[in-house]
Amino acid sequence: MEITTQPKAFAPKDFQTGLLSCCDDISICCCGLFCLPCLGCSIASDMNECCACGLGMPIRSVYRTRYNVPGSMCKDFLVNYFCMTCAACQLKRDIKIRKRTGEF
Repeated sequence: MEITTQPKAFAPKDFQTGLLSCCDDISICCCGLFCLPCLGCSIASDMNECCACGLGMPIRSVYRTRYNVPGSMCKDFLVNYFCMTCAACQLKRDIKIRKRTGEF
């Protein structure tokens, strides 16, 4: 099979919203607060991963790498360790915005 198109490269760009910007999308915030595993499964589904991969440092690192979001694995670990709910909500908000703009 021949590769006829190359994957689109993304310019380095931070997350669209801040880690503590939960009020930017109340529905995502409520999902994260009341059913974090559901939010994780939704994130994994968006990224074509299994539901078990939807929360934590690995999915955040994969997302950052895929969309050229600056950061490090160490920072991903610390953010997820100290505030997994906020990290998951931030990631889901970013996915939602990228879908809306056609970048996802």
